[in-house]
Amino acid sequence: MMSFFFKHFLFLCLLVIVNADEKKYTAKDNVVVYVNKVGPYSNPQETYHYYSLPVCRPLKIVSKELTLGEVLSGDRMAHSLYEIQFNEDITNKQLCSLTLNSEELNALRLAIEEFYYFEFVVDDIPIRGFVGQVEETNLFPHKHHIYAYTHHHFDFHVNNNQIIYVNISTKEHPPTSLDDESATSLKLEYTYSAKWHETETSYKDRAKYIANTGFFPETLEVHWLSVINSMVLVFLLIGFVVIILSRILKHDLNRITDEDDDGSPEEENGWKIIHTDVFRFPVNRELFCSILGVGSQFLSIFTGILIFAVCGMFTVHRHGSLIASGVILYAFTSCVAGYMSGRMYRQLQGERWTWNIILTANLFTVPFFIIWCIINSFAWAYGTTQALPYTTVLILAFMWLFVGFPLTVLGGIFGKNWAGNFDSPCRTKNIAREIPQVPWYRSSFARMLIGGFLPFSAISVELYYIFSTFWGREHYMLYGILAIVFIILLSVTACISIALTYFQLAAEDYRWWWQSILTSGSTGLFVFIYAVFFYFNRSKMRGTLQTLQFFGYTSIACYVFFLMLGTIGFFSSLRFIRYIYVNIKMD
Repeated sequence: MMSFFFKHFLFLCLLVIVNADEKKYTAKDNVVVYVNKVGPYSNPQETYHYYSLPVCRPLKIVSKELTLGEVLSGDRMAHSLYEIQFNEDITNKQLCSLTLNSEELNALRLAIEEFYYFEFVVDDIPIRGFVGQVEETNLFPHKHHIYAYTHHHFDFHVNNNQIIYVNISTKEHPPTSLDDESATSLKLEYTYSAKWHETETSYKDRAKYIANTGFFPETLEVHWLSVINSMVLVFLLIGFVVIILSRILKHDLNRITDEDDDGSPEEENGWKIIHTDVFRFPVNRELFCSILGVGSQFLSIFTGILIFAVCGMFTVHRHGSLIASGVILYAFTSCVAGYMSGRMYRQLQGERWTWNIILTANLFTVPFFIIWCIINSFAWAYGTTQALPYTTVLILAFMWLFVGFPLTVLGGIFGKNWAGNFDSPCRTKNIAREIPQVPWYRSSFARMLIGGFLPFSAISVELYYIFSTFWGREHYMLYGILAIVFIILLSVTACISIALTYFQLAAEDYRWWWQSILTSGSTGLFVFIYAVFFYFNRSKMRGTLQTLQFFGYTSIACYVFFLMLGTIGFFSSLRFIRYIYVNIKMD
């Protein structure tokens, strides 16, 4: 059993760092067509095994060996009855003759009325089509016709004995009517054909066929306009922060110097008067440091995924490679979470180091596991391919128990032992200063609204494409633009955090530690609000299972946004505060 998990784990690691071999065919080589899954077109994540429908199937169903990424993405590939040879045209070849009873007919009618689509995989290329069609005629009397597609036509585009692109069509032959509801049985004749075409597109460029499906605009004007708009926002915020540093702070620091020179100090106010409290350590240090540790971990994960993506390792032909990479990176970057959390906790003079490490290891894992258990239980009840097999669950559990958790502890040990003293330019008094009242527009809630909305506005356009691809059947391919947007997001978050922290200190409120995390992390709340808008106004998803999957996994993604951007906000504010307080003279 252990060797089974070890082999699967090694294969998963190789999946991330090794490119797939370019498969070449010779004349009359067998081209395998795998059937994969079916499901309602409006619910992309509600998928079932293709053979759950009454369709042509072999006597013994042989499943394809799947990678962990393919299993996590809901793939369940199996061999089919299609017999296709390389570069050999086929015309109206019989697939099977199938006699359906009344129960199977009702199941097929229901699938067609729910607009079920199917997905096949040929040479790692996903191809899709509808199971049948519904035809509505006349307003009065209204007629409702149901047809099943019984013929599949394959178009293969090849170059240099390699398959570049495959398309499937279901309308070469007229469909078969299923209108007779009184029929107790119906015989269906399934046929298929194949046509081969030469193309000049090389094998390495075959993903362009998928990228030019029409979902993404070919000229990318909308994307670049959104990027330019976001970059303008970044420049404005950076300019705003520079003005604060160069004018307001310079004026304050010069005034302090002048007062010190002439020996007639005036009464201090604003951010200068709280220099004896600004470095007062926050409450709940274990949770505080755990958030910073896990946030740093997800920053590492996102950076690694973007590097892999820009290098071309995530294409439509590598099923589930993005998910598999995320799982592996999460396991191996656990040391980052442990190190950052343990180091910060030691600097903040925390005493419950063991509890801090345990909390760091479970801060993301436990909420994710609870939500996943609920969704997976419903997926099992519905019988969908999104329900993970027990072997996959055990592999993930072993990865966390024997890789993720030990690396978290190891990172925490190094962080604790290598941590120096907290670099505080100002001494902290024993008695905390009283915090004055502020108007509502300078309250914590107002700062959270501003700190969350501005970073969200910088990525709102790209969010539409990300949501549409992740919760659809398209594949996100614009990783270069995504990398730029990610940098813009981090830059906006850092700038707005610095600005809002300054205004908080100017109001003589020294409780910036937690506030910097909440202000920057509130972007996750705006992303969730957008997700609600997208679900009800930009998608056609419905049903209990799809709703659970959408809001469950979206809430996890927003939680990740909170941890990651909160970490950026805190360290930006810390760097800013050290800069301004190290330049003032104090007794």
